Amino acid sequence: MYKWILAAIGFFIYRFPGLIIGMFVGSMIDNGGIKRVNSKVIEEFELNLLSLASILIKSDGKVSESELQFVRNYFISLHGYKKAKRLFKQFNTEVNKKRISAEKICNFYKYRTTYETRLQIINLLFNIAKSDGSISNLEIKKLSDFSRLMNISSRDFESIKAMFIKSSESHYKILEIEKNCSNEDLKKAYRELAKKHHPDKVQHMGGAYINAAKEKFAKIQDAYEKIKKERGI
Repeated sequence: MYKWILAAIGFFIYRFPGLIIGMFVGSMIDNGGIKRVNSKVIEEFELNLLSLASILIKSDGKVSESELQFVRNYFISLHGYKKAKRLFKQFNTEVNKKRISAEKICNFYKYRTTYETRLQIINLLFNIAKSDGSISNLEIKKLSDFSRLMNISSRDFESIKAMFIKSSESHYKILEIEKNCSNEDLKKAYRELAKKHHPDKVQHMGGAYINAAKEKFAKIQDAYEKIKKERGI
């Protein structure tokens, strides 16, 4: 219960950054009580997130300034300049030098966060990789490794990937169907997803979830319309 309440509050105040932190803190409360949720736990969450971002940014052999700036802006938008600066300093002096493995970091998230939170983390990392204008094959491989280590299904990974990397099959992946599916299967998939993600389904959960549902619903609608046009339906 707290996971969704704090995620909604976090999204309302800080948008996407607040959503991730809110889901994490809320899930910790739900799983272990308020006593287990302290600044140390949240700090570990954020330092690990910086570590994953660092590994990703270096994965293609070059360090993009636009990717670094995206990460800076993310934490500044969440904490403000002074607190973000302290976090960056702590990361550079205490964490970055240790070269903690991606597997260890991902295990932290796998065992300490919900599946929904891990999906949001992968979505954020895709945003970082995309911030310099393109996502390299090496970055995609690294993102795929992170997803596997965090126990995210390949289907969910491909769905997120399709939001950032357009291909002839992107719209089919958004609708979770194969490109060679029949028109009837296409229509059925659209109806089921549209019903599942319709904004009316989350009216009782507040503005954050209504907005998120609208965005997802719009992507489903757009994918469906483009496939229909492609097929001449």
